[in-house]
Amino acid sequence: MGQGPSEADGAPRAWGQLHGLKVVEFAHVVAGPLAGSLLADMGADVVHVEPPGEGDAARAMGPRRDGSPLWFKVAARNKRSVTLDLRTAEGREVAARLVAWADVVIATLRAERLRAWGLDWESVHRLNPTAVLLQISGFGATGSLANAPGFGKMGEARSGVVHLTGFPDQPPVHTGFSHGDAVTGLMGSHAVLAALYRKAHDPGFDGEWIDLALFEPLFRLVEWQVILYDQLGAVPGRHGNRLAVAPAAVIDSYQSRDGVWITVTSATPRSVRNVVELLGLPVEEYATSEQQVAGQERLGAELRRWVAERDAETCLRAFERAEVVASKVFSMADIMADPTYAERGDIVTVDDEDLGPVKMQNVVPRFENRPGRVWRTGPALGADNALVYEEWLGMDGDEVRGLRERGVI
Repeated sequence: MGQGPSEADGAPRAWGQLHGLKVVEFAHVVAGPLAGSLLADMGADVVHVEPPGEGDAARAMGPRRDGSPLWFKVAARNKRSVTLDLRTAEGREVAARLVAWADVVIATLRAERLRAWGLDWESVHRLNPTAVLLQISGFGATGSLANAPGFGKMGEARSGVVHLTGFPDQPPVHTGFSHGDAVTGLMGSHAVLAALYRKAHDPGFDGEWIDLALFEPLFRLVEWQVILYDQLGAVPGRHGNRLAVAPAAVIDSYQSRDGVWITVTSATPRSVRNVVELLGLPVEEYATSEQQVAGQERLGAELRRWVAERDAETCLRAFERAEVVASKVFSMADIMADPTYAERGDIVTVDDEDLGPVKMQNVVPRFENRPGRVWRTGPALGADNALVYEEWLGMDGDEVRGLRERGVI
């Protein structure tokens, strides 16, 4: 059985922290595929399994240029695309071979569908006793809602995050991207690496099942809410650009004379005093944390007036001189033109077979000795069938052709 990419398939050789890690992904749209993307960015060989003909639903999402879907070019970067009809017995047999090949299995189907297709934990563990299964679902695999559908926005609403987001006199607000899905993908990849660490250090490792609901990662990140309610009976609400529980007295956004929004933030009493000194207010009235909290309404009003009387560049230069932490609220146009993003190499240009050179985020985080990289955009549907099935799984060419003729791949 083949172990990884051949020398002729176009992928760079021996790169990234996860070089040699084998991942198969029975996951579509955002959360599961993002977990796989983060592993692929670090050098893992990730096989994205899609139904023949239509492919991942994400291929049809979002804007297009010349008929090419732009979102999928990023979402499936660094991955291998194979087609496989899991509704057929032959397709499920091939899926079992992929599970046996892989170190990590990522699945986002409903619990009953996973069982029917042999991709649930019991089946995966039987096929590959040391495999790590990351199973992402709307409500988790073990509760009464295990078979209920779920999407990221539901997870955001259920997590407590949306209740906190927005202004007090306005409706709650979701963030402007797939927040719940994205954080779930991030935490899923984190969990996979934790399991792989245990696998590397435990001779008796017996596989691992990671069961992750879409609302749980964001719920974990708003960590102070539970203890606040438990101990004080307080339900935190919306405070606009401020925080219900803030580290210090200045956290808000202010509009400059030329219409630019600037976020100013503090996290220590010293940083608040820097703001006080800049505004020319009596420093002795803001000497302690208690005084700063008591005076934060006046401080915010004075800062709002001060910023509104000046253009953005003047404000930002004055903040820098006073060691006040502040930033213009960046649009994507600002990001693309920003020298710091350029200096960090955070935007990379990748050649795409449909669109030519395209820009996207570089790999985050960066590693000095074995960095990740972006070596391809999202591939065409089934582009890697021959490579994965014949070279990596060791299937006979006649068998693969037969599967193709019968519409299984």
